[in-house]
Amino acid sequence: MPAPDQTVSCPFDFSQALHFDPVLAALMVRGPVNRIRLPYGDAGAWLVTSFAGVRQVTCDPRFSRAAIVGRDYPRMTPEPIVSPESVNVTDPPRSIRLRRAVGQAFTRERVEDMRLVAGRVVAGLLGAMAQAGPSADLVTHLSVPLPHLTICELLAVPEADREELRACTMRLLDTAPGARQDAAGAKARLRAYFADLVPPRRRSPGEDLLSAMAAAPVPQGEQPLSDDDLAVLAVTLILSGNDTTTCQISNLAYLLLTRPELRVALVRDPSRLPGALEELLRFIPFRKGVGIPRIAMEDVEVEGTVIRAGDYVHVSYLAANRDPAVFPTPHDLDIDRPARPHMTFAWGGHYCSAAPMARAQMESAVTGLLSRFPALRLVIDAEKVGWDTDTIRRFPLRLPVAW
Repeated sequence: MPAPDQTVSCPFDFSQALHFDPVLAALMVRGPVNRIRLPYGDAGAWLVTSFAGVRQVTCDPRFSRAAIVGRDYPRMTPEPIVSPESVNVTDPPRSIRLRRAVGQAFTRERVEDMRLVAGRVVAGLLGAMAQAGPSADLVTHLSVPLPHLTICELLAVPEADREELRACTMRLLDTAPGARQDAAGAKARLRAYFADLVPPRRRSPGEDLLSAMAAAPVPQGEQPLSDDDLAVLAVTLILSGNDTTTCQISNLAYLLLTRPELRVALVRDPSRLPGALEELLRFIPFRKGVGIPRIAMEDVEVEGTVIRAGDYVHVSYLAANRDPAVFPTPHDLDIDRPARPHMTFAWGGHYCSAAPMARAQMESAVTGLLSRFPALRLVIDAEKVGWDTDTIRRFPLRLPVAW
């Protein structure tokens, strides 16, 4: 590979099972900060891969997400996934204001309610799978419907509308060059849908997340969130649910099915599940490439490299999760690894607000599978499992199982 300051073209299209992307691995060996070029966007970017470097960039206000709005920034998809008003492309103080409203929807009491909702949805889905058995596709019966049904339940989306919303989120994640217009239409449709849903929730609030965000207390001197703000937050939540959680449930199931010693250990001692889940989340490369960049607002030194004002900077949470300085033997899956914070749900000011909801769903899914189907097995060789190649995600397309 060339020197770290020479640009490397990075399609980041590797999708072989849950093996680590060799291009990303090579960049990590080359150094903690490298110049890259992504499939879309009008410029190159710096890529930071070390845990310490990623932590610095995500916590340093001199790197701005808001500054990318309106620019053709380097990215993985033809159409930018996030809306310009999204909390994911804001900086303080606006981002703090938006995230405070989301925090009102994820209080400890509400998270426990989410766990109950996820548990009920899992029980219903696995019950239906058992009736369809003694064999079925786990992706169809659990991974795809669980996150979408759960977030729709929590947002109180009418059942008649749920399939349309799921289809829109899938269109937004497509990486094909010709998908831009379709993805833009899907994004506009999601935003318009929730914009219509917000006013009645303000007038007659319920127990759902949208009502909770609309009713969030407004600190003195601040303006309440607009209907548009709330619509964009709802879109962010439904995208998060259908993106990360869907593929992670499939990936977790794949590892349990292909590593029988792991499944046996958790069936024998379910108390090990919370710690095991965190190690699994650290280990799984749940997406391809990188997400949303930042722009350096002034010259900043990161891991010995000076990043100039105006440069784009991407971070890799996948690489940070495999940093040997933080996680010894990082490419090993060790459910007894001493607990250390990982970056699967991001870091700093843009840490995923919906992480408690995602964890509740994943823990419910794994608990349900292990308790209801302790002898679950793949009915095809692991090498024959097909993997997604069309989107930015990493997940098996089908998991045919029997019990």
